[in-house]
Amino acid sequence: MVMTDPIADFLTQIRNGCMAKFEQLDIPSSKMKLNIAKLLKEEGYIKNYKLVKDKRQGRLRLYLKYDTDNVSVIGGIERISKPSCRVYVHHDKIPPVLNGFGTAILSTSKGLLTDREARKQKVGGELLCKVW
Repeated sequence: MVMTDPIADFLTQIRNGCMAKFEQLDIPSSKMKLNIAKLLKEEGYIKNYKLVKDKRQGRLRLYLKYDTDNVSVIGGIERISKPSCRVYVHHDKIPPVLNGFGTAILSTSKGLLTDREARKQKVGGELLCKVW
C-alpha cells in the first residue's frame, strides 16, 4: 500500500478513532508522526503514546483522551499543508485556531512547534495541521 501523504493518513486515523471511541490506536511509525504525537500529548489532546517494536518500521500506539461524558478531547483535526499545495507562514502571520482555543502544528527550522511556541520563538515554517 503506497501512501502519498502519511501525515494526512495519520490525522485521519486519529479522527476516525475518536469518532469510534477507541481507547488506543496502532499506527505505522515515523519520526514526523512521533513528533506530532509528542506535541499532541504536551497540549493535552491525547493521554499518552509509545513506540511498539515490530519486524518492520515499528508501530506508534496512541492512547486517546475523552472527558467525563465520553466525548473526545479532540473536537477536530485538519491537515493544512499538503504535498500538492504547501503552506508556509511567517511568525507574524500564523493564524489562531478557534480564537486561541485550538493548536496549529508547524514544521520549522527548530523542529516541530505549536503555534504559540513558534510565535514566542519568532520562527515561521510549514503549517502542517490544526487541532481543536
